[in-house]
Amino acid sequence: MNKVDWTLINFPLSLAPMVGLSHIVLREIIQSYMPADALTIWPSEMLNSRRVPGENLATTPETLKLANETYYVPQILGNEEKPIQETIKKLQQWGAHGIDINMGCPVQKALKHNYGVALMGDIEYAAGVVRMAAESSVLPVSVKLRAIESQQSDVDLIRFVGRLIEAGAGWICLHPRVPSQQRRGVADWEQIKLLKQAVNVPIIGNGDIQTAADVWRMKNQTGCDLVMAGRALAARPWMAAQIADDMGFNVGFVPRTKQEEGHEYGLCLLKFIQLSRKYFGESLALRKINFYLRMTTPWLEFGHSLIGLGHKAKSTQELEMNVIDFFKYNHQMSERTELRL
Repeated sequence: MNKVDWTLINFPLSLAPMVGLSHIVLREIIQSYMPADALTIWPSEMLNSRRVPGENLATTPETLKLANETYYVPQILGNEEKPIQETIKKLQQWGAHGIDINMGCPVQKALKHNYGVALMGDIEYAAGVVRMAAESSVLPVSVKLRAIESQQSDVDLIRFVGRLIEAGAGWICLHPRVPSQQRRGVADWEQIKLLKQAVNVPIIGNGDIQTAADVWRMKNQTGCDLVMAGRALAARPWMAAQIADDMGFNVGFVPRTKQEEGHEYGLCLLKFIQLSRKYFGESLALRKINFYLRMTTPWLEFGHSLIGLGHKAKSTQELEMNVIDFFKYNHQMSERTELRL
């Protein structure tokens, strides 16, 4: 069984685990822009540990994976020992290479079960969940978390993360916004730098990554081991090609200008439609595509019109034709959007 080995990771960018987005379709598209020997971590969507034990992972949309997917690290949500144990056992058999625990989700649905960021309210409670997972797994366990809401000093963050590491966390991903910020405000990258300097496990930085330049800026400013991007990478999967090109890999044509990126978004969207139909079937594919449009078109000129076309389409074939017509005209992508990431 392959496990995540940080000495082999050679690509600085990773996709963030996002509900409704970090599925097999988006991962396949992003990977198509990467060099064949590039190695990074690939998350699943957030998986509820109460549900996974009763699911068929080969047919459940959230757990579908590519046959050759390396370093597949499903993210689980939960706080109860038996469901966590059963979920991890099933994911190990399914071919996971690591397990990530969600301590960063601030939505009410997670909070009412003491899932997600609610785990951060009690350091021993959070450490106990990590211990449950680590003792249940032959795979490395990681934690994705936010900044601590009640943090009084840097020492609080270091102490909290230190307990997670003592409990068995093999690496940490930090999105340095407090839960009450949701996606508002600016991510405090200094906290990522602080963690990297204070602990001896790999640190992934997350938050406010919209361009390839942001990836390098976070790497340089924080020293983090890996940079994680969410909606912006979903919107411009070719960011992976831009990073590879920056590193000296020969990846062919790389979109760089606003016009080139606008054209590439259209090509990616067509591929997204085709792969969604292949993996999800007609009805679910339409819902997945429309969600993708809502999350990614803020970067696209006249993106609101494309959302409208998606809602009007009665089939993926009709949507495909609408997209082809829409991109007969030149469109541009903005480098940045006010949508917080």
